[in-house]
Amino acid sequence: MRLPEGAVGTPADDPGLGAVLDVFLARAETRLSHVPPGPGVPLSNPRGDHDLQPEGFSVAPATPHRPAAVLVPVIDRPEGVTLLFTKRAAHLRDHSGQVAFPGGKVDPEDTSPIDTALREAREEIGLESEAVRPLGYLDPYLSGTGFLVVPVVGLVSRAAVLRPNPAEVAACFEVPLPFLMDPARHLVRSAEWKGRTRYFYAIPFAEHLIWGVTAGIVHNLYERLYA
Repeated sequence: MRLPEGAVGTPADDPGLGAVLDVFLARAETRLSHVPPGPGVPLSNPRGDHDLQPEGFSVAPATPHRPAAVLVPVIDRPEGVTLLFTKRAAHLRDHSGQVAFPGGKVDPEDTSPIDTALREAREEIGLESEAVRPLGYLDPYLSGTGFLVVPVVGLVSRAAVLRPNPAEVAACFEVPLPFLMDPARHLVRSAEWKGRTRYFYAIPFAEHLIWGVTAGIVHNLYERLYA
């Protein structure tokens, strides 16, 4: 994999390739939650784009929130550690063409956010659950549309075969972890939405723009493991 122009020289590039994964796994072990966020759990206070708004929580969607989960897939490639993203199919009614992590709404039969994240990853990109080692949970992320998303960080086998479902996913792509963990890449942009200016994180990478909830989750991964 070749990095895009300007993607080299970030602070996290200094260690060797193996050291990047070792540091990531060690910090994931101590800095991620190993129980699902919920009442009484330190990570139960949801993050969200409301963090960036001058009004703060006053603009966050009111309860009840709709539960969802995503998989944050980490892959140890020979050329370096990456995060895997999907680009949603153009014909979808909601969030068409946007960059996302595999995930979706919690189904009644799901017993944990890990179940939801792994089921959705299997349905969306053909990633088998046996190829994923869950590492822990990031903070729940409250979307502007009222979904309370629990991110599950998982180490994916480099031998895993991906089969994107064209009904949901147009493509998969990977981004080097050091690039994403450089906070200088985490831009704050704004747009008009429902009559007000809303601020959100955005991370340009090559021809892709990672933004909104997905970029917010990446930023929270940086906060938890590297800030």
